[in-house]
Amino acid sequence: MSRPLQMHQPLIIEAPLGAAAPRTWRRKSIIPGFGLTMGFTLAWLSLIVLIPLSTVFIRAAGMGFAEFVEVGFSDRAMAAYKVSFGTALAAALINAVFGMIVAWVFVRYDFPGKRIFDALIDLPFALPTAVAGIALTAIYAGNGWIGQFLEPLGIQVAYNPIGITIALIFIGLPFIVRSVEPVLADLSSEVEEAALSLGATPWQVFARVILPAVLPALLTGFALALARGVGEYGSVIFIAGNMPFKSEIAPLLIVTQLEQYDYAGATAIAVVMLLVSFAMLLFINLVQAWSRRKVDA
Repeated sequence: MSRPLQMHQPLIIEAPLGAAAPRTWRRKSIIPGFGLTMGFTLAWLSLIVLIPLSTVFIRAAGMGFAEFVEVGFSDRAMAAYKVSFGTALAAALINAVFGMIVAWVFVRYDFPGKRIFDALIDLPFALPTAVAGIALTAIYAGNGWIGQFLEPLGIQVAYNPIGITIALIFIGLPFIVRSVEPVLADLSSEVEEAALSLGATPWQVFARVILPAVLPALLTGFALALARGVGEYGSVIFIAGNMPFKSEIAPLLIVTQLEQYDYAGATAIAVVMLLVSFAMLLFINLVQAWSRRKVDA
C-alpha cells in the first residue's frame, strides 16, 4: 500500500538532463533598480551641485595663480574670512552647548506651552533671513530695547562681530536641537538610573553614558550650523554694519566685487571659502565617524 504524500514535504521535480535551469523570479521593488536610481542621482547632483561648483573653479583657474593669490588672500579678504569663519565657529560652539540643553528640556520634561516653544525652534527655517536681520538690529542697536542698556556699559552688539555671532546663533539653533532630539528620545532614562544606582555622579552619567550616545548627532548638528553660518547673508548684513577690516563678512565682499563687475575677484574669494568650508566639514565628518566607531565598539 503506497504511503500518502505528506503536505509538509516539499515537492521536488527534477528537470530532464540538458534542460535549462528553471528561472527564478525576484519580487519587484517599489523603487526602481540601482542603475536607474543611480543615474537619476548623478544627473540631479550634476545639475544642481557639481556643474555650478566646477564652473566656479574653472573661472578661478583662468586667472593665473599669482592673481588668484593676490585677490583671494588680500588683507581685506583675509579680514572678511576671519569674521565669517570666526563668528560661525563661535555661534556653532555656543549652539552645541545650549542647543543640547534645549533638546534635553523638550525631551525629558513636560511644561505648559511646550508645543508652542517647540514650534518656535523652527521659526528661523520659515522666517525670511532679512526679517531676522532687521529685527535683531532693532533690538541690539544703540537705541534698541536691549542695546540701550548695553551701550552705557561699553558693550556694542550691533555693527560688531558680536552682533554677527548673535544672528548666527539665532539661525543655527534649530540644526542642533533637531539633530539631538531623536537620539535623546531613544535614550532610555533607565540607563541613567542604573548608573546612578551603581554610585556614579551626575557628571559621570553625562560624560560616560549620555554624551557618547549623543555625540554623533551633536556633531552632525554642529556641522550643519557651522556650514549655514559661514554662508549666511540676509540675517547678517543689517546687524554687521559691513565695515571693512571690522565687521565685513566674506559673502558681502563677494557681492561687493560683483557690483563692481570684478567677476574674477568674486570668484577667487568664493573658491577660497569653498575650500576652507570643505576642509572643515571633512574634519568634522572624520571626527563623527571616529566617534561612531568608538560608540559601536
